Amino acid sequence: MVGPESEQLGVVVLSRALDLAKEHNLDLVEIAPTAKPPVCKIMDYSKFKYDQEKKERKIRKNQRVTHLKQIRMKPRIDEHDYQIKLKNIQKFLAKKDKVKINMMFRGREMMHKDLGREILDRLVKDVAETGQPEKNPMMEGRVMSLVLAPKSEKA
Repeated sequence: MVGPESEQLGVVVLSRALDLAKEHNLDLVEIAPTAKPPVCKIMDYSKFKYDQEKKERKIRKNQRVTHLKQIRMKPRIDEHDYQIKLKNIQKFLAKKDKVKINMMFRGREMMHKDLGREILDRLVKDVAETGQPEKNPMMEGRVMSLVLAPKSEKA
């Protein structure tokens, strides 16, 4: 058992431990229930619980969930449409979300995969200051895909 000033009181009977806690107007809190014998401490339980919640809030505040946003394009995209897609991609990357660009090929467009790759290469250059590709564009059936990740602050 641990006392109110963090002093070691040794192994104490439960009734004696409860009496000591009442003397100090504090609570008897079980710290390590799996230990043999279980470890208890005399402390203010409401303050202990508040401190635990404060630590959890701090940990949750520092966590960030990244989402994967998807954008669909075609190799014959118009310049204005390209600029709109580019603006959306930059907005997603600024929010620290990953972006997957799917270049869809239809019919005879499959013969000109190089046009789609050129558009994706241009896109990578245009978003170079906010994001970087995780790996090179790759074909999956009739879709060429590329995943852009936000630039880390460390780099």
